Amino acid sequence: MTKPMSKTSAGAAVIVRDLVKRFGTLKVLDGVSLEIQRGQMVAIVGRSGSGKSTLLRCMNALETIDEGTLQVCGHDVSSRDRLVVRELRRDVGIVFQSYNLFPHLTVERNITLALTSVKKLSKHEAQKVAHKVLALVGLSEKAQSYPEQLSGGQSQRVAIARSLAMAPQLMLFDEVTSALDPELTGEVLKVMEDLKRQGMTMVLVTHEMAFARRVADIVVFMHKGQVWEMGPPEELFTRPRTAEFAQFISSGL
Repeated sequence: MTKPMSKTSAGAAVIVRDLVKRFGTLKVLDGVSLEIQRGQMVAIVGRSGSGKSTLLRCMNALETIDEGTLQVCGHDVSSRDRLVVRELRRDVGIVFQSYNLFPHLTVERNITLALTSVKKLSKHEAQKVAHKVLALVGLSEKAQSYPEQLSGGQSQRVAIARSLAMAPQLMLFDEVTSALDPELTGEVLKVMEDLKRQGMTMVLVTHEMAFARRVADIVVFMHKGQVWEMGPPEELFTRPRTAEFAQFISSGL
């Protein structure tokens, strides 16, 4: 097991130190430490129950932490201060497996809702932002469509566009392709690859191992609630340092 840390935190978007999270008597995260630099795409992989999604949810304060410290985009998430959490969520976007789109609203309104209610943009300003982010995900023509008229891949791309509209410093993706067929998965992964080229800092929990190996800057392998291995994919996949990761990648999970 390794707990690698970078030599400097100056460019870090996320700094995790000795993080512990329990659900009752179950320790889901057991002393996690890592750093994610700005502009990096970091893929978190591991078996079900290894703590991947819990770690991601801690980064957006959707789960509170029991021990350790967590700084995300300069916010001290471990403080549990409500104002800090509110400011954090302005800087961090998160996209889940379920799209969570409002079925009674158009695609455009799904995106502009938070812009007008949270950021207090005018309707016209919000619409300009919506059209810009829809173009980024290749869905300009769907602005006036309703969620039921979209494919799963299109719905997930709208969910990504909705998060991008808030101009986050960091994007979190939690198994966003796990409910999609291969063709639709390709649509969503292309959007994420485009975001990487534009310099967006991203953390994704994923089972798309080929994508993680090809596109991610850093791969984090979690096992038993800990960071078991972490490093550039070309190193980890070529020369696994632990038997657990070697078994994981050989199983094709």
